[in-house]
Amino acid sequence: MYRGRIGGLYRWPVKSLRGERVAAALLDARGMAGDRAYALVDERPERAGTRLTVRQIPRMLDWEAAYPATCDGSPEPPGPPVLYSASGAAWAWDDPDLPAALADALEMPVSLRAADGQQDRGPTLLVTFEASRHALEVEMGAPVEIERFRPNLHLELDAPAFAEESFSGAVTIAVGDVVLGTTGRHTGPCVRCAVPSWDPHGRERWPELQKHLISGHDNTFGLIMRVVRPGAVQVGDPVTVSLTAPAADHHTG
Repeated sequence: MYRGRIGGLYRWPVKSLRGERVAAALLDARGMAGDRAYALVDERPERAGTRLTVRQIPRMLDWEAAYPATCDGSPEPPGPPVLYSASGAAWAWDDPDLPAALADALEMPVSLRAADGQQDRGPTLLVTFEASRHALEVEMGAPVEIERFRPNLHLELDAPAFAEESFSGAVTIAVGDVVLGTTGRHTGPCVRCAVPSWDPHGRERWPELQKHLISGHDNTFGLIMRVVRPGAVQVGDPVTVSLTAPAADHHTG
């Protein structure tokens, strides 16, 4: 068992745009409430209806999305996000001129899609670990921003660096009454695409980072988990991580 605290909470309202760091979040059957609940859609004739991602359009990282603050501090987003362009201009999600502004910035026609659950792997969370981020930074000899990996929960634990790479069996993370687990499909070590090789603002590519993850860490970083018991969490909340060994195979003959 490992113990620690939540070091950071991150929510990404619009898939592949920059997101927001929050003080509290609601974790439930959706994953993190409001996470990747909106998307930009490619409207070029040959790809019409396809969700856009940083892998195709790195300039998406010029734009940031954040939910308006709630008056009562509730971790449930109060409504659609606000988008901020590279110049800092704010755009309401329902502004009729927003699609044209995005199309101009991305140099392609786009439409907007609002629907809960835009996650690539279904209603999941990405959990990362500070010891591993710091060790990766040492290995690379340069700063490695955790935002490159687009996590939801970033944990500070008493576990050694990259301990999650050796986790086998079920992993359970408890934050008060909230429980996360590697249960069901699409959970476990997160196999990385090329997105972390872009800096969080999409200005510069660092291909050596992905090459290092591939050669040194089986191209994984962080754990994909599901919410087993829902509830609200806050930065600083104490965390315990429990491991259940996989059942041994028994053969008779």
